[in-house]
Amino acid sequence: MGWDDSLEQAPGPVRHALESGSNLTERVCTCNEEWQGRIFSVQTLDVELPDGSHGYREVVRHHGGAAVVAVRDGRVCLVRQYRVAQGRMTLEIPAGKLEPGEAGASCAARELMEETGLVAARLEPLLTTLGSPGFTDEHTEVFLATGLSQGPAAPDEGEFVDAVWLLLADVRAAIRCGCIQDAKTVAGVLALPHGDLR
Repeated sequence: MGWDDSLEQAPGPVRHALESGSNLTERVCTCNEEWQGRIFSVQTLDVELPDGSHGYREVVRHHGGAAVVAVRDGRVCLVRQYRVAQGRMTLEIPAGKLEPGEAGASCAARELMEETGLVAARLEPLLTTLGSPGFTDEHTEVFLATGLSQGPAAPDEGEFVDAVWLLLADVRAAIRCGCIQDAKTVAGVLALPHGDLR
């Protein structure tokens, strides 16, 4: 679902709060690409601010990603992974980056299988998250996976992960106490519908 579709479905006061306003809009005057990597690029922007003055912005451009909340018998499948940028182990829902032009559901299914060996009979969109909207356009489409069957995992070369099943109540408690901080995981778990999830 695109931004315009989401906006159409939002309650009236939310739509009104998100409408463009000339008193807040920043107009891009110049854009320079400073660096291009395999996963993201960095641009510097000169923007005209609402009062006519100019500001400097650094923006990270990224294709985005997809992630999966896989639930069975009251447990959530999480991936244990060492994140060198954090210097520690994290618990996250399975996820990966979108290839250019790839649909979110296709990426979600691929990453779920590669990282955990799970295949979902159904993938339903849950939400889309923005990791850090102040400096990057990276977004993650999060799906709910149900009707799960187990096959062999096949992580990418250089990817070392373990899949663990934890009680949904324990995952929610870990989010509240700050042990699980990954934004897509927090948002995906908290967005789960109530009721029986298989």
